Amino acid sequence: MSTQKSEYLLLFRGEHWDKGLAAEELQQVMDKVMAWFEGLQNQGKVKASQPLAPEGRIVSGKGRTVADGPFAESKEVVGGYLLLQVDDLHAAVAIAKSCPTLDYGISIEVRPVLEECPVFKRVREQLALATA
Repeated sequence: MSTQKSEYLLLFRGEHWDKGLAAEELQQVMDKVMAWFEGLQNQGKVKASQPLAPEGRIVSGKGRTVADGPFAESKEVVGGYLLLQVDDLHAAVAIAKSCPTLDYGISIEVRPVLEECPVFKRVREQLALATA
């Protein structure tokens, strides 16, 4: 049985979960969130975590176009991330499902962190075949 841990990135989408909540409910939710996060830290599952600013720039295309974004009013804005080190995807999803702010409209994308970019691997394999 392997004891190797894998890394998973949790992306928190939707940063306005607190809108319209009374001060007492806000305090209760914040207490739950902090207990949730501290529990993960105490279990050694958190590798990194940071909130992200709502503003930034998006760079795209061959001409390296730069546009304002992401837009804070979008429900798709990534408000922060949590990098976990856990046994498998099921463990990462279980952690995401236990996040208290899910009850307030956010969503959490759970993504495995890979050791190698799949596109680079595919290109390297194609080049190896072409030169063989």
